[in-house]
Amino acid sequence: EQSIVCGAMLMQVFAEAGVPPGVLNFLSGHGSVIGAHLVDHKDVDSIAFTGSREVGLKIWEAAGITRPGQRELKRVICEMGGKNAMIVDADADLDETIMYSIYSAFGFQGQKCSALSRLILLEENYDRVMERLIPAAASLRVGNPEQPGIMVGPVIDEPAYRRILEYIEIGKKEATLAYQAKEVPPHGYFIPPTIFSDVKPNMRIAREEIFGPVLSVLKVRDLDEALEVANGTDYALTGGFFSRSPDNIERIKGRLEAGNVYINRSCTGAIVGRHPFGGFKMSGSGTKAGGEDYLLHFLVPRVVTENTSRHGFAPEQSPEYRDEFLWPKPRE
Repeated sequence: EQSIVCGAMLMQVFAEAGVPPGVLNFLSGHGSVIGAHLVDHKDVDSIAFTGSREVGLKIWEAAGITRPGQRELKRVICEMGGKNAMIVDADADLDETIMYSIYSAFGFQGQKCSALSRLILLEENYDRVMERLIPAAASLRVGNPEQPGIMVGPVIDEPAYRRILEYIEIGKKEATLAYQAKEVPPHGYFIPPTIFSDVKPNMRIAREEIFGPVLSVLKVRDLDEALEVANGTDYALTGGFFSRSPDNIERIKGRLEAGNVYINRSCTGAIVGRHPFGGFKMSGSGTKAGGEDYLLHFLVPRVVTENTSRHGFAPEQSPEYRDEFLWPKPRE
């Protein structure tokens, strides 16, 4: 629907690699039409979906309805986005913090389910982080991503463009506009990297997935409140923590509600085979893509139990040779 050419090229690569015809099929079109038909079809046993929470929940609901002639219960794997948070400890390395936060929030224009959406700062280091965060964001160039030095390109299409701009307007009413890029190409779906401060946990920009280059900064008293704020949304996909304290790091590992927790690095960019990826709560079903366990969701498990103790002798030769084993042997 939004990246048809990429899908078609991927199918071409599979065909050139020797994948037999019919093993993989590529259907272009609107998900609301083709996707809905596949979800409802009685012969579709497994559904794997990545997209919005709204559509994912509709798929879960539709999959629970048994159609006439359906012989299998539908299995559903849904990845439905996140409202990902990174917490910055008082003793964090600010060089790492700024570099990875900027990349996580604004890389790919924030159009990644794992992208950083909320930066949670302790009171004691709030000013120090903001003093470096704003200039770092201002160093990003917006434009044609084919040109060297461009970090932020256009968003995927006009509906996404308009939706993100609406959230920016909401943020201006709810919080304080701390930074917004001014040099943006006049034509195309370019969204200026935007940072809001004075954000409260109950604000829409702090709770709803924006899927664009918009970062909300929240100030908290201590690590306990930071965890409370980070865990206070409906989502649990990715999360991060910057700290030099082994005790605090262990605390975050055990208490941060996220399917993928990243320590002292970006909260996006999971490596296939190294970082099985997936969240829980309203982020999805907890299924981990990018690892061997993911394949099990596309298989039907069967258990075969055999009693291997033998009572009597059963030769393994085919019937035409069994006369050789008769005893006593027949007389000729």
